[in-house]
Amino acid sequence: MHSTPTRGRRLLASTAVGVAGVLALAACGGSGFDDSGDEETASGGGGPLSILIGSSGDAETDAVKAAVADWSEQSGVEATVQVASDLTQELSQGFASGDPADVFYVSADQFRTYAANGSLYPYGDQLDNADDFYPSLVDQFSADGQLVCAPKDFSTLALIINTGAWEAAGLTDDDVPATWDELTDVAGRLTTGDQVGLGFSGEYARVGAFLAQAGGTMTNADGTEATVDSSENLEGLTYVQQLLASGSAAYAADLGTGWGGEAFGTGAAAMTIEGNWITGAMSNDYPDVDYRVVELPAGPAGQGTLQFTNCWGVAADSDNQSDAVDLVQHLTSTDQQLAFSEAFGVMPSVQSAADGWKELYPEMTAFIDSADFAQNVVNAQGAADVITDFNAQLESLKTGDPAAILASVQTNLQAVLDENAS
Repeated sequence: MHSTPTRGRRLLASTAVGVAGVLALAACGGSGFDDSGDEETASGGGGPLSILIGSSGDAETDAVKAAVADWSEQSGVEATVQVASDLTQELSQGFASGDPADVFYVSADQFRTYAANGSLYPYGDQLDNADDFYPSLVDQFSADGQLVCAPKDFSTLALIINTGAWEAAGLTDDDVPATWDELTDVAGRLTTGDQVGLGFSGEYARVGAFLAQAGGTMTNADGTEATVDSSENLEGLTYVQQLLASGSAAYAADLGTGWGGEAFGTGAAAMTIEGNWITGAMSNDYPDVDYRVVELPAGPAGQGTLQFTNCWGVAADSDNQSDAVDLVQHLTSTDQQLAFSEAFGVMPSVQSAADGWKELYPEMTAFIDSADFAQNVVNAQGAADVITDFNAQLESLKTGDPAAILASVQTNLQAVLDENAS
């Protein structure tokens, strides 16, 4: 068993985010969002760049400002970083006014909306490290087969284990669960009068990992058909229901806590399912709790987890697109991403930085190793309301009808996809 390493304790909540690459940027390929069919050419440059971010705290803000300042010194282009208090609102206001920031964070759940309404300048084919991004992250931020904005960083879900509770239950390394049956077993053995074996947030962003382990998805590969009511998803959701009904697992809300990390940190749960952002909360709020991180157990279809990510958007209305893309090239370089990792713990979006991240955080490798079997969360335009309704229905899963829940979400999500296609 291992306690959290010093570097791991510095990890802060963030998504799920050198060598300056000075590119000679040629005119980009045709925009996937321009009905005219004319090729879109990057706007010139020379003017100052504005960068808008949603920061998890001072560590992230300082790191981004330092990276941008480094690029400015090398490029000779002035650039200013601003931290949004409400990123979505401020981006929307900028797009509406025709004067958005040149470069900005874009969350996965907003990407489709911004891409569809022409707010984003697609520049993926101008990046010389485009092939280095994890393929699943490229899928998340592509439209019409084209990478629109560069993945900034990402997070995955893993199983977090309280090592004190584990040892008290007489469990060893050999007992780390690799299958659903083993998870059921250890959750039962970890359950006492004061804690459940497994506590997690009762929402799609956690429960969805079990659907992935059963082989389920929310949509087909091209995102045109909902696949929510599949037999695979039913098997996954039924397993979660059985865990809850057994009494060895519970939603965080039913434990009187706000999220899985709080349930875990307070000792209400001996294990939880969370992303690498939990390490910041553990360091800040529960520094005396020792824990370890392992990959989630496999379901009947194999291993599965969910991943969360942001990308670096460049505004379609920017007058400085060439410089903006050059800045993104710098921010997504291997060395710079590792610098971000060391500063505030995010996992790099480029595969060439994976080994470096493992050296920085050897006790957290389960998070980045899970990239091999991670599934993107559904990000179709307009799907946010569907997921909100799904989350509401999951609250009553313990006594509810899994098939009925999935059928309802299937209908709602298909309606959204049909609307997007019309």
